[in-house]
Amino acid sequence: MLIGLVKKNGIMMVDFAIQARNEGKTARDAIHQACLVRFRPIMMTTMAALVGTLPIALGYGAGAESRRPLGLAVVGGLLFSQSLTLFATPVFYQYMEAFHAWVMRRSRKAKLVPAVAPSVGAAIPPQ
Repeated sequence: MLIGLVKKNGIMMVDFAIQARNEGKTARDAIHQACLVRFRPIMMTTMAALVGTLPIALGYGAGAESRRPLGLAVVGGLLFSQSLTLFATPVFYQYMEAFHAWVMRRSRKAKLVPAVAPSVGAAIPPQ
């Protein structure tokens, strides 16, 4: 459940950023807009899962001592994974966009360099 939630939220954020990049925005502006637009739905799904598992984490009554560790693990995992998603995904996206731009620049430079060196005799002018 935790992995699915984090994956879905990260994909939604990056998908919105890619759409904004296709509209001509910079990588930083695109991911910023994606974070602003997707923050509320991400928090709503996380809070729904969190509130749903809180009774297990705070459980009282018969058998609660066997279910409480599972509830605490889910609640702690949700809190940690969501903070990681909200803070790490935009940073990782910007680094990947910068890496992509670097690779594209390198490939363009490689196309400009001649593939075959001129022959030795051709460069010597006649005397």
